[in-house]
Amino acid sequence: MNLKQLSQMLGLSQTTVSRALNGYPEVNRETRERVLSAVRETGYRPNKAAQRLATGKAGSIGLVMPTAPGHYSDVHFGEFLSGLGEEALRHDFHFVIMPAEPDDEVAALRRLAVSGNVDALFAAYMRGNDPRLEMLKSLSIPFVVHGRSLGAQSDYPYLDIDNEGAFYNATKLLLLLGHRRFALMNGPVHYDFAMRRKNGTVAALSERGLILEESCVSHTLMTDEQGAIAMERFLQLAERPTAILCSSTVLALGAIRAVTQAGLKLGEDISLIAHDDVLPLLKPENFSVPLTTTRSSLRAAGVRIAERLIGGVKNLGPFPEQELWKTELIVRASTGVAPAN
Repeated sequence: MNLKQLSQMLGLSQTTVSRALNGYPEVNRETRERVLSAVRETGYRPNKAAQRLATGKAGSIGLVMPTAPGHYSDVHFGEFLSGLGEEALRHDFHFVIMPAEPDDEVAALRRLAVSGNVDALFAAYMRGNDPRLEMLKSLSIPFVVHGRSLGAQSDYPYLDIDNEGAFYNATKLLLLLGHRRFALMNGPVHYDFAMRRKNGTVAALSERGLILEESCVSHTLMTDEQGAIAMERFLQLAERPTAILCSSTVLALGAIRAVTQAGLKLGEDISLIAHDDVLPLLKPENFSVPLTTTRSSLRAAGVRIAERLIGGVKNLGPFPEQELWKTELIVRASTGVAPAN
């Protein structure tokens, strides 16, 4: 079925049907619902090329995917994209993904913006003083970033979680349990979220006159293999830490394996808190010792960013320019009082 046939079936003009499908505010709610109901019943799909000519909109969100030999894919980003896709599907929006060398993201985003193939852009994995921000702000195309950028002017649209507050609160819980020797398994050192999580940990420790030794900090890709390697190193220290903070349940998976192989008990000899991105295949409550976590859904963040991007394109707002989500602290069996020795 094409637009002409759909409009004839409904007894409406093609312009009215098109405006209803594209969310124009001058189409009343009753007419819009009638059109959308007919679309669901008939399986009508708008012709993207014709739609672009009629509205000047591509119906697409653009993103750059860094890729190169040896550049690993990330399960966390996949979960975020699932949320982004879930909301895009609701509005019949597409993704335009541009692969790029990791050091070519600024130019790749610019090429994508000027191609005319996208209505909005989003960027993720923000870094300190991120060079993408100034370029994005110079464009006429709307954008939202997932995260923030320490050191940069804060005049850009973002959605982030309170990473500093999350790890501050997690550290405070472990301090209340009597722990004094801490270690941090973090993401790559240049990422903003990793910087803020370390800052939160350090701030809570400093209130008790404690410091986070650099020998007790790891900055790695967030994989179970790296979690195991980091934990094995921590356990070999002369004064091994009794409290571990992990930036991901994936890191925690490897860390716990190393704890078990060393003959230690999680929640007794070692207490551990991980950040839970609510990954469906790695639920903290299903670990052999259920994990205490700070929790915020990556999928929900993807849905929200798509809602803001698409809503801006279709004038469905207003939306807030900046959102900072608080995390939940879920206490389970992986945290216990500090051992006596």
